[in-house]
Amino acid sequence: MKNYKIGVVGLGYVGLPVAVGFGKVRQVVGFDISNKRIKELAAGIDVTNEVTSYELAHTNIQYTSDPEELAQCNFIIVSVPTPINTDNQPDLTPILSASKMIGQHLKPGTIVVYESTVYPGLTEEECIPVLERFSSLREGVDFHVGYSPERINPGDKKRSFTTIQKIVAGQTSFITNRIAEVYELVVTAGVYKAPSIKVAEAAKIIENTQRDINIAFMNELALLFDALDINTSEVLKAAGTKWNFLNFTPGLVGGHCIGVDPYYLTYKAQQVGYNPELILAGRRLNDAFPEHMASMIVKKLHAQGVILQDALVTVLGVTFKENIPDIRNTKVAALVRELEAYGVSIQVHDPHADAEEVYEHYQLRLSKESELVKSDAVVVAVAHDEYIEKSWPYLTTLLAKEDGIVVDIKSCLDPTCKPALVTHFNF
Repeated sequence: MKNYKIGVVGLGYVGLPVAVGFGKVRQVVGFDISNKRIKELAAGIDVTNEVTSYELAHTNIQYTSDPEELAQCNFIIVSVPTPINTDNQPDLTPILSASKMIGQHLKPGTIVVYESTVYPGLTEEECIPVLERFSSLREGVDFHVGYSPERINPGDKKRSFTTIQKIVAGQTSFITNRIAEVYELVVTAGVYKAPSIKVAEAAKIIENTQRDINIAFMNELALLFDALDINTSEVLKAAGTKWNFLNFTPGLVGGHCIGVDPYYLTYKAQQVGYNPELILAGRRLNDAFPEHMASMIVKKLHAQGVILQDALVTVLGVTFKENIPDIRNTKVAALVRELEAYGVSIQVHDPHADAEEVYEHYQLRLSKESELVKSDAVVVAVAHDEYIEKSWPYLTTLLAKEDGIVVDIKSCLDPTCKPALVTHFNF
């Protein structure tokens, strides 16, 4: 196998574990546009908590924000974000900017592999032309391109970059095999060779779209069963006794993948004249779920005779999922805004999120635990281990009244341990 020097563009939740994985067996150039991020990593600090200081110290990675350093690499992995804009349309700025930068420093013989989640066709239709334009080289002749979708699950310490099977694809079977050989250096779970880049792109995007649709179904059931005065979690527990019942639960759908990727697929579908009704319906339902949840919480407060303009609600957790500091596209912020629209005052606490980052992105002020005031209701919005371990004794200290309201969005609390007077509501 050719002695590749590997470059990784984008050192976030995806790119850093990839760089560290390869940095254990090869020299790696780790590039990020954030000088702050580069300085932190060089000092052995990963604020995402995906990689330990020990791992950072025992890998051969050259951290840099200088794109000229990529010129020494002949195998470049692109792991930049692929967000959406305010109209739920793909924002290709990061991936096309990265392609332009790589193109400006691309040398003949290099393989460029995209890991960012995209719609089928984007790599070949959008990225390759940019690489060619800014390198003055020809794809397939002077350099080659492939796709290998990321499968990083933030906060998951069991399933990691090296232990999750990798999908790879190139524009020819020869390049696919070359890409596979490189990933096989570190991915112990094996490599699956897709027949084309479009197949690999589509496989990735439907993984998250499938989850989005399944959660949307659970959220619709939660709304239905609330109207029927039936506890959804108890229904799901009963249904789960069947061997082939899928284990999904209601909840807020945020983050950088499930709440975003389906829009890439629907965008491409509509480009070719197909209206993806089920996917869009699931997106609408999940995007609207914070509004429904706020309405349910307000009804509980009203039933207790609480005047909304005088009400205080404590929201525990603001990250998009448990036990990580990632606040990208968190729907907890939307829930807070919906409650505030009713005139309710909110205080938010999260042991993992960075307070400055939360304020910068959502204009929400995080309260320290010592600053929390007793409130009319406590909403466990994120199932952080800290909240589950402290459980009911902790939650009751946050309530102003013995019969105060506890809303368990993720159904993570044991209802059999609930104090008798507390009004418990879960989905």
